[in-house]
Parts: sequence; structure tokens; C-alpha cells
Amino acid sequence: MTDAAATPPVAPELDPTLETVVEHALEELDVDTPRVGIVMDAESDMPALEPAARELEQRDILHEVRVMSAQHDAGAVAAYAKNAQMRGLAVLIVAAAPGSPLPGVVAGHTELPVIGVPLADDALLALAAAPPDAPVACVGVDRARSAAVLAARILTAT
Repeated sequence: MTDAAATPPVAPELDPTLETVVEHALEELDVDTPRVGIVMDAESDMPALEPAARELEQRDILHEVRVMSAQHDAGAVAAYAKNAQMRGLAVLIVAAAPGSPLPGVVAGHTELPVIGVPLADDALLALAAAPPDAPVACVGVDRARSAAVLAARILTAT
């Protein structure tokens, strides 16, 4: 009598052609992946960005919301921005609080379009002065809904 637990089953070899067909089919699946990322420095910015989330929901555009500070954890912000496209995001909407470098830091670590939403007049000026190698599109002060409309248009154009 043999002990079945002592000899693990051997997985059969897969046909390389079949593997290629399966991989191709998986790439074409429409998965529930967020297409737009909404990023802010603090949870206190959430009410200002809620109109963007509502607009995206009304348009059936999947999105994700993240709270992260470029001043307190620049590494996390950089990692988020660098990996955004790989995870399926196509546009990033970023709150621009007064004195916050968040939109520029995000834009500096991704090739995706970044839309800044200034939360005050001085934040609007900071967005306009973003470095040329880290462009940030800008909507009006407290116009998060406009950022979502712009994001939807970008998604439609691609």
C-alpha cells in the first residue's frame, strides 16, 4: 500500500499555444478596474472632491479615492503615481491644497494626464507655476466636477 500524501500529484504540461490563446483572451476581458484616480492630501479635502466622484459615478466611470500626503510620505505618492497606469488608471484628479506639492509630485512620477483641482486661490497660482517636465492641467478653484468632466473627455478621446 502506498501513501498518497507522500507523493504530490504532478501538474500536466500545458500546450504553449493554448497558454498564448488563454493569455490573449484574458487581456481582452473588460475587468472592473478603476479608470480615474482621485487623490488628496487629507480626509478634510474629501468634501471638496466629492463632486468629482459623483460625476464619475453618474457617467459609470470606475474610480478610486486615495488620501496621501506628498509632504509626509512622498515615497507612497511616488509609488502610487508610478504604478497607476499599470493598474489600469488613465487619468488622475489631484487636489491642490494651499502649500501642498501633491499635484506636481504626482505628475512628476507618471505619464498619465494629471488634473489639478485648486482648493484656494493661492493653490491655483501654484498649479500654474508647475515645472514644465511635470505638467498639471488645471480647473477652476473648487471645480472638482469640472475635473471629472475633463477626465471623462480624456477617456473618450483615447
